[in-house]
Amino acid sequence: MSKPKTILLWVMGIGYVVAGLNHFLNPDIYLQMMPPYLPWHRELVAISGIAEVLGGVGVLVPRTRRLAAWGLIALLIAIFPANLHLALNEAPFGGSVQPRWAMWLRLPFQLVFIAWAYWYTRPTPAAPAATGDGDAG
Repeated sequence: MSKPKTILLWVMGIGYVVAGLNHFLNPDIYLQMMPPYLPWHRELVAISGIAEVLGGVGVLVPRTRRLAAWGLIALLIAIFPANLHLALNEAPFGGSVQPRWAMWLRLPFQLVFIAWAYWYTRPTPAAPAATGDGDAG
């Protein structure tokens, strides 16, 4: 894996772990985002926090990287309704109501995060095998 891809992997993994832990340290931020039509707000915040932590750790482990990246993609799709709810309803976020344009600006970033995770679902090309001809002497 290239050095930039490795660095971005660690940024992504650590970022998800920190964000996931924040679901437990500051759950009110996430509870404010929950659309009223979804049940069990507190439980869903906890489940999404656990999923972020597991996904973040999982992408850092080569053996689980691809599955964890797919899991993060599924998570990002699953939490999209909360982000859309925030943009449509000017719900409080981070202790106050943010400008509507800022909440709409968040939505395309979900696609960026999905693409970032997708990058790690692809198998890493193996190093070329030695052919054995030539330089032995």
